[in-house]
Amino acid sequence: MSWNNLKKNLFKKKKKNKKKNAESATFSMLEVVMIIFISVIFGVIMGYMITYTNKISKYSKIDEIINTYHELSDNYYPGVSEDDLANAAIKGMVESLGDPYSSYLDKEESDNFKETVDGSFTGIGVTILLESTGNRIIEVLEDSPAEKAGLKTDDIIVMVDTVGARTLAPSELATLVRGEKGTSVSITVERQGEVLTFQMKRDTIPLPSVNSEVLDSGIGYIQITSFASNTYKQFKKALQKVEKENISSLVIDVRNNFGGHLDQTKKILSLFFPKKTVLYQIESKGKVEAIYSTSKESRSYPVAVLVNESSASASEILASCFQENYEKSIVIGTRSYGKGTVQKSQTLSNGTSIKYTTEKWLTAKGAWLNDTGLLPDIEIKQTETYYENPTVENDTQLQVAIQELGKMQEKV
Repeated sequence: MSWNNLKKNLFKKKKKNKKKNAESATFSMLEVVMIIFISVIFGVIMGYMITYTNKISKYSKIDEIINTYHELSDNYYPGVSEDDLANAAIKGMVESLGDPYSSYLDKEESDNFKETVDGSFTGIGVTILLESTGNRIIEVLEDSPAEKAGLKTDDIIVMVDTVGARTLAPSELATLVRGEKGTSVSITVERQGEVLTFQMKRDTIPLPSVNSEVLDSGIGYIQITSFASNTYKQFKKALQKVEKENISSLVIDVRNNFGGHLDQTKKILSLFFPKKTVLYQIESKGKVEAIYSTSKESRSYPVAVLVNESSASASEILASCFQENYEKSIVIGTRSYGKGTVQKSQTLSNGTSIKYTTEKWLTAKGAWLNDTGLLPDIEIKQTETYYENPTVENDTQLQVAIQELGKMQEKV
């Protein structure tokens, strides 16, 4: 074999080997890709199977509840209401949580709760008292359908539409008077021996949750009885009213206020604290979120907050924020209730509802007051004299607040 032929054969072998090696390398890369692809598909399938298994497990538990429901409704010998079974099941689930603030509310309780948190009801706007002479009107709310129609205090309601109402229980009378907004109702009353009939349309009646006045000492006084969905508007209006009289300081009274909407508390506090001040914190599933002041307004005059053992939740948030953040403030009264959790409510199709805990709240500086409550700066109990005759002069806690605000004013 010549030298040239030998070189050609060697070159062909090398080229063949290179091609073989390239094919081998290419095949290995495809194998890797296939393995990755198969692994991903396998992971997805396994994940789906686990999820599906969990769903089956959950559905099997729900199926047990449904099967029990049908067994009892179909076969229980004396017979049982399907509504009663459903309500009992829901009530049982909520009660099993063992949380004093999570509860099942029947239709009447749900309606009352909704009125409280909404701060309004649908009706004509009168307060009645059942006496020996019948259901007497003891209050006619300002700007209500009743006032516009001409009803007056001391009128005796004798008929609602065509139903006799003189001796009805107040709850029964309320059911007759109330109804959907915009619907008409006829109220017949007896007034000084004369029988009169008035026509009016039911409307949404706001419930007052804020009271205010300016005390003789020139100190503004605002009482908040609950934190309903319209409390902020009422508070801001009251604050502007007392400030027009050039108050030197302010008392905010949240005694016997068991709380309500936290967003209303946030809005009220934002009137006093500069923007981005931490007002309180919310903790949910291990995550803590700071709630900041959002208003461009702020105040600097001295503020006293009155609390007692029935001041809870939103009331404690307000008092603790002043105690921790407001330079010229003082909290006076007795240790507060100690409710450091937040609830959510859900209305069910039959008009009942459930209320259950979803979060807990912390003070601006991160303290959790649940069960312990807020300790006032000055702890003082109310006297028996006040309970016998509840006047400003007999209100020991308010009088201490007035004295302390006077001292703060002297230092300015």
